[in-house]
Amino acid sequence: MDEMNQEMSEMPNVSVGDVLTGKVVKVEDKQVLVDIGYKVEGIVPISELSSLHVEKASDVVSEGDELTLKVKKMDDEEIVLSKRAVDAESAWEDLEAKLESGEIFEAEVKDIVKGGLVVDVGLRGFIPASLVETYYVEDFNDYKGKTLALKVIELDREQNRVILSHSAVVEDENDARKHALLQDLEAGQVLDGTVQRLTDFGAFVDIGGVDGLVHISQLAHEHVDKASDVVEEGQQIQVRVLSVDRDNERISLSLKDTLPGPWDQVGEKIRPGDILEGKVRRLVNFGAFVELLPGVEGLVHISQISKHHIGTPQEVLEEGQDVKVKVLDVNEDEKRISLSIKEIEADQDRQEVEQYTKDDDGGFQLGDFIGDKLNKLK
Repeated sequence: MDEMNQEMSEMPNVSVGDVLTGKVVKVEDKQVLVDIGYKVEGIVPISELSSLHVEKASDVVSEGDELTLKVKKMDDEEIVLSKRAVDAESAWEDLEAKLESGEIFEAEVKDIVKGGLVVDVGLRGFIPASLVETYYVEDFNDYKGKTLALKVIELDREQNRVILSHSAVVEDENDARKHALLQDLEAGQVLDGTVQRLTDFGAFVDIGGVDGLVHISQLAHEHVDKASDVVEEGQQIQVRVLSVDRDNERISLSLKDTLPGPWDQVGEKIRPGDILEGKVRRLVNFGAFVELLPGVEGLVHISQISKHHIGTPQEVLEEGQDVKVKVLDVNEDEKRISLSIKEIEADQDRQEVEQYTKDDDGGFQLGDFIGDKLNKLK
């Protein structure tokens, strides 16, 4: 009798709601038996092992594990314990702290359900499909077993509602990267970029986490009617930074500044003495500007327009007219080319004279004719 009293006095005083520690002594399919130092072993039903669905108890615990448990129900024959209740209480406190601080943490995707993903955060955490990524995901099957960085978006204990977001983490990272990039950007830098989208007024280009605008006037050296004539979405290009507005997060870029200019190596394409076809672009009182290549114009001085005296270029030329010109001089450094229309006319006159003289060599000369007459008179 004394031994029984001593044994009873050594047993813990256990009540519903108590939290205690026990050692797993047996793992069955649908429950776990735990030694808590009481007269009977405690039972943890499979439903009380985790906030998530569990197929087998052995998926969660093993024999010899030390568990912290909460007493759910008890009588003389049985004591029912819960691991889930202890984990949930701790998890709620942890998640509430994370919601307040905005802390980023990691969790593994345990299941894919209609409308999103389920993760184990000590509770059943839910990531709605719209909060998984910053872009649309059609198939989430690859996400099972994947570890994601998350933020707590919403908590409701009464509804047992835990809403998490991975896209919020990605957006924060993008914002941080964007801020850092904006601070480092300087006018004049040449960067690699990817064309993101085209508009009527140009192209937006991603230069490493932030988009800049290449205005349509900065797409090419020549006139551009629409951006799609020059670039396409997804294309990799090099751009030069024109200006950075950090306050409004606006970046102006240029594609044409990274491309060879129309005057680059023009001396190899156009040489003095060349006869070229061009189009009259502008008439001024001292001559006519003729476009020889896209973006490259030369000047026909008024004195080189015609072999006849003229008062204004408009007397013999009009804008848009196609003309042949002779190159007199090329100055690539100063982007100046001197042209002549008169020289072509002069060259043609010389050729006609030379041809006439050549044709005359096979005939008779006037002196020959007179000499022949004199011989006959003798």
